[in-house]
Amino acid sequence: MQLVVARIGRAHGIKGEVTVEVRTDEPELRLGPGAVLATDPASAGPLTIETGRVHSGRLLLRFEGVRDRNAAEALRNTLLIADVDPDERPEEPDEYYDHQLIDLDVVLADGTEVGRITEISHLPSQDLFVVERPDGSEVMIPFVEEIVTDIDLEEQKAVITPPPGLIDDRAEIASARDAAGTGTGSKADAGFGDAEDEG
Repeated sequence: MQLVVARIGRAHGIKGEVTVEVRTDEPELRLGPGAVLATDPASAGPLTIETGRVHSGRLLLRFEGVRDRNAAEALRNTLLIADVDPDERPEEPDEYYDHQLIDLDVVLADGTEVGRITEISHLPSQDLFVVERPDGSEVMIPFVEEIVTDIDLEEQKAVITPPPGLIDDRAEIASARDAAGTGTGSKADAGFGDAEDEG
Protein backbone atom coordinates (compact mmCIF):
# COMPACT_ATOMS: atom_id res chain seq x y z
CA MET A 1 0.00 0.00 0.00
CA GLN A 2 1.29 3.45 -0.90
CA LEU A 3 0.93 6.35 1.54
CA VAL A 4 1.84 10.01 1.12
CA VAL A 5 4.36 10.76 3.88
CA ALA A 6 5.46 14.29 2.98
CA ARG A 7 5.24 17.17 0.51
CA ILE A 8 8.38 18.95 -0.60
CA GLY A 9 8.43 22.68 0.08
CA ARG A 10 10.89 25.35 -0.96
CA ALA A 11 14.63 24.95 -1.36
CA HIS A 12 16.78 25.73 1.69
CA GLY A 13 20.22 27.17 1.12
CA ILE A 14 22.32 26.46 -1.96
CA LYS A 15 23.37 22.84 -1.46
CA GLY A 16 20.19 21.04 -2.50
CA GLU A 17 18.29 20.82 0.79
CA VAL A 18 14.51 21.18 0.79
CA THR A 19 11.94 21.86 3.48
CA VAL A 20 9.23 19.22 3.79
CA GLU A 21 5.69 19.25 5.12
CA VAL A 22 5.54 16.00 7.08
CA ARG A 23 2.37 13.92 6.66
CA THR A 24 3.29 10.91 8.78
CA ASP A 25 3.37 10.34 12.53
CA GLU A 26 6.65 8.43 12.10
CA PRO A 27 9.01 10.71 10.17
CA GLU A 28 12.07 9.03 11.69
CA LEU A 29 10.91 5.73 10.15
CA ARG A 30 9.55 6.95 6.82
CA LEU A 31 11.90 9.86 6.12
CA GLY A 32 15.23 8.62 7.42
CA PRO A 33 18.51 8.49 5.44
CA GLY A 34 18.47 5.69 2.90
CA ALA A 35 14.69 5.67 2.46
CA VAL A 36 13.66 5.35 -1.18
CA LEU A 37 10.38 7.13 -1.92
CA ALA A 38 8.12 7.18 -4.94
CA THR A 39 6.85 10.59 -6.04
CA ASP A 40 3.81 12.33 -7.45
CA PRO A 41 4.45 13.35 -10.17
CA ALA A 42 6.20 10.04 -10.84
CA SER A 43 8.68 11.71 -13.20
CA ALA A 44 10.37 13.42 -10.23
CA GLY A 45 11.44 10.15 -8.59
CA PRO A 46 12.09 7.80 -7.11
CA LEU A 47 14.09 9.85 -4.60
CA THR A 48 16.56 8.45 -2.08
CA ILE A 49 17.04 10.45 1.12
CA GLU A 50 20.70 11.21 1.73
CA THR A 51 20.48 13.34 4.88
CA GLY A 52 17.84 14.83 7.14
CA ARG A 53 17.93 17.39 9.94
CA VAL A 54 15.58 19.66 11.85
CA HIS A 55 16.17 23.40 11.47
CA SER A 56 13.96 26.00 13.21
CA GLY A 57 11.24 23.41 13.73
CA ARG A 58 11.17 22.30 10.07
CA LEU A 59 12.49 19.03 8.67
CA LEU A 60 15.11 19.54 5.96
CA LEU A 61 16.01 16.72 3.56
CA ARG A 62 18.69 16.30 0.93
CA PHE A 63 18.21 13.70 -1.79
CA GLU A 64 20.88 11.77 -3.64
CA GLY A 65 21.77 13.52 -6.89
CA VAL A 66 20.19 16.85 -5.87
CA ARG A 67 23.18 19.13 -5.39
CA ASP A 68 22.09 22.74 -5.88
CA ARG A 69 19.26 25.15 -5.20
CA ASN A 70 17.83 24.94 -8.74
CA ALA A 71 17.52 21.15 -8.59
CA ALA A 72 15.96 21.40 -5.14
CA GLU A 73 13.50 24.10 -6.22
CA ALA A 74 12.43 21.91 -9.18
CA LEU A 75 11.09 19.37 -6.67
CA ARG A 76 8.78 21.89 -4.96
CA ASN A 77 5.24 20.57 -4.27
CA THR A 78 6.26 16.99 -5.12
CA LEU A 79 4.54 14.41 -2.90
CA LEU A 80 6.73 11.74 -1.30
CA ILE A 81 5.15 8.29 -1.19
CA ALA A 82 6.23 5.29 0.92
CA ASP A 83 5.34 1.65 0.41
CA VAL A 84 3.73 0.41 3.63
CA ASP A 85 2.55 -3.08 4.51
CA PRO A 86 -1.25 -2.71 4.93
CA ASP A 87 -1.10 -4.91 8.06
CA GLU A 88 1.67 -2.87 9.67
CA ARG A 89 0.75 -1.08 12.88
CA PRO A 90 2.45 1.89 14.56
CA GLU A 91 4.66 1.03 17.53
CA GLU A 92 2.27 2.57 20.07
CA PRO A 93 -0.79 0.31 20.67
CA ASP A 94 -3.26 3.23 20.67
CA GLU A 95 -2.02 4.75 17.39
CA TYR A 96 -3.29 4.02 13.89
CA TYR A 97 -2.38 4.84 10.33
CA ASP A 98 -4.90 6.91 8.38
CA HIS A 99 -5.64 4.08 5.96
CA GLN A 100 -6.70 1.85 8.88
CA LEU A 101 -9.28 4.41 10.02
CA ILE A 102 -10.75 5.47 6.68
CA ASP A 103 -14.14 3.77 6.04
CA LEU A 104 -14.64 2.67 9.66
CA ASP A 105 -18.25 2.85 10.82
CA VAL A 106 -18.71 5.36 13.64
CA VAL A 107 -21.24 4.32 16.29
CA LEU A 108 -22.34 5.44 19.74
CA ALA A 109 -21.78 3.15 22.72
CA ASP A 110 -25.34 1.83 22.36
CA GLY A 111 -24.71 0.90 18.71
CA THR A 112 -26.53 3.88 17.16
CA GLU A 113 -25.02 4.59 13.76
CA VAL A 114 -23.38 8.01 13.36
CA GLY A 115 -21.73 7.60 9.97
CA ARG A 116 -18.50 6.57 8.23
CA ILE A 117 -14.99 8.05 8.44
CA THR A 118 -14.09 9.52 5.05
CA GLU A 119 -11.01 11.56 5.98
CA ILE A 120 -8.57 12.25 8.79
CA SER A 121 -7.77 15.94 9.28
CA HIS A 122 -4.41 16.50 10.99
CA LEU A 123 -4.46 19.78 12.88
CA PRO A 124 -1.63 21.13 15.04
CA SER A 125 -3.61 20.61 18.25
CA GLN A 126 -5.34 17.30 17.45
CA ASP A 127 -6.59 15.00 14.71
CA LEU A 128 -10.21 15.06 13.54
CA PHE A 129 -12.32 12.34 11.97
CA VAL A 130 -14.36 13.70 9.08
CA VAL A 131 -17.50 11.56 9.32
CA GLU A 132 -20.09 11.33 6.54
CA ARG A 133 -23.54 10.79 7.97
CA PRO A 134 -26.27 8.69 6.34
CA ASP A 135 -27.98 11.86 5.06
CA GLY A 136 -24.77 12.94 3.29
CA SER A 137 -23.86 15.70 5.76
CA GLU A 138 -20.50 15.74 7.55
CA VAL A 139 -19.55 16.02 11.21
CA MET A 140 -16.08 16.49 12.72
CA ILE A 141 -15.15 14.22 15.61
CA PRO A 142 -12.00 15.06 17.62
CA PHE A 143 -9.79 11.94 17.79
CA VAL A 144 -9.21 12.15 21.54
CA GLU A 145 -9.50 9.43 24.15
CA GLU A 146 -12.39 11.11 25.97
CA ILE A 147 -14.57 11.00 22.84
CA VAL A 148 -13.29 8.06 20.75
CA THR A 149 -13.47 5.29 23.33
CA ASP A 150 -12.70 2.28 21.13
CA ILE A 151 -11.25 1.47 17.71
CA ASP A 152 -12.09 -2.08 16.59
CA LEU A 153 -10.30 -2.85 13.33
CA GLU A 154 -11.68 -6.40 13.19
CA GLU A 155 -15.27 -5.17 13.34
CA GLN A 156 -14.35 -2.06 11.32
CA LYS A 157 -15.89 0.40 13.76
CA ALA A 158 -15.03 3.35 15.99
CA VAL A 159 -17.10 3.79 19.16
CA ILE A 160 -17.62 7.35 20.37
CA THR A 161 -19.17 9.02 23.41
CA PRO A 162 -19.57 12.61 22.19
CA PRO A 163 -20.31 15.44 24.59
CA PRO A 164 -23.73 17.10 24.22
CA GLY A 165 -23.87 19.35 21.19
CA LEU A 166 -21.08 17.67 19.20
CA ILE A 167 -23.55 15.54 17.27
CA ASP A 168 -26.69 17.53 16.61
CA ASP A 169 -29.22 14.74 16.58
CA ARG A 170 -28.49 13.84 20.19
CA ALA A 171 -29.79 17.28 21.16
CA GLU A 172 -32.71 16.94 18.76
CA ILE A 173 -33.59 13.51 20.14
CA ALA A 174 -33.48 14.92 23.69
CA SER A 175 -35.73 17.81 22.72
CA ALA A 176 -38.11 15.42 20.92
CA ARG A 177 -38.40 13.39 24.12
CA ASP A 178 -39.07 16.58 26.05
CA ALA A 179 -41.80 17.54 23.61
CA ALA A 180 -43.38 14.14 24.17
CA GLY A 181 -43.80 15.00 27.83
CA THR A 182 -40.91 13.03 29.34
CA GLY A 183 -38.99 16.10 30.44
CA THR A 184 -38.96 19.86 30.58
CA GLY A 185 -35.69 20.72 28.88
CA SER A 186 -35.02 22.59 25.66
CA LYS A 187 -32.52 22.29 22.86
CA ALA A 188 -30.19 24.66 24.68
CA ASP A 189 -30.52 22.62 27.88
CA ALA A 190 -29.63 19.50 25.92
CA GLY A 191 -26.34 21.06 24.87
CA PHE A 192 -27.37 22.07 21.37
CA GLY A 193 -25.56 25.39 21.63
CA ASP A 194 -22.24 24.00 22.90
CA ALA A 195 -20.77 22.78 19.58
CA GLU A 196 -18.55 25.84 19.13
CA ASP A 197 -16.80 25.15 22.40
CA GLU A 198 -15.86 21.62 21.46
CA GLY A 199 -13.42 22.49 18.67
